[in-house]
Amino acid sequence: MKSVLFLCTGNSCRSQMGEGWLRRLGGDRFEGASAGTEPSVVNPMAIEVMEEAGVDLSGHRSKHLREFSGRHFDFVVTVCDRAKESCPIFPGAPTLLHWSIPDPAAFTGTEKERLRVFRDARDEIRDRIRQFLEDVEGNRRGDSDRQPPR
Repeated sequence: MKSVLFLCTGNSCRSQMGEGWLRRLGGDRFEGASAGTEPSVVNPMAIEVMEEAGVDLSGHRSKHLREFSGRHFDFVVTVCDRAKESCPIFPGAPTLLHWSIPDPAAFTGTEKERLRVFRDARDEIRDRIRQFLEDVEGNRRGDSDRQPPR
């Protein structure tokens, strides 16, 4: 089983979505976790839009990166630029990936507009997770023409 840590600043939206999608799409082949460099609370709109897609984040909580100190991950995925800049060194030299995804919580507008931005982030993360799984599982099968995950 491959382990993946999704990392952002607040561990309130994007990294939580990444963890949720990986658990849903990766099945028992992948273990997902998420953390933040400055954790806050899981954003209610993140919970809402993921629920629309059939992924339950209601039991999730924001976690500090320190909670995973010393734990080995095969992949560490930063989903925001601030987390990438402050990403620590992980034991076991995991593959580091960076997905620059705009923070939906930073968007201001009507509730309808904000939900659209959260849905956009949700869908982008889902698509990236799908591609990641294809890339990693293709490499595991020995497909030599596959590119490494982005």
